Amino acid sequence: MSKDLFFTQALSERDPELYASITAELGRQRDEIELIASENIVSAAVMEAQGS
Repeated sequence: MSKDLFFTQALSERDPELYASITAELGRQRDEIELIASENIVSAAVMEAQGS
């Protein structure tokens, strides 16, 4: 892999399996409710602050 692709290639192209897992988890968090307070989805601002 060239140096240029290392920093610019999208995750979906570089590691499709990991990308699919992350996408599925985000969908699960968006579409389902967790009744355990510590596991509820948080606002986009909180996610941004956490760096996740």
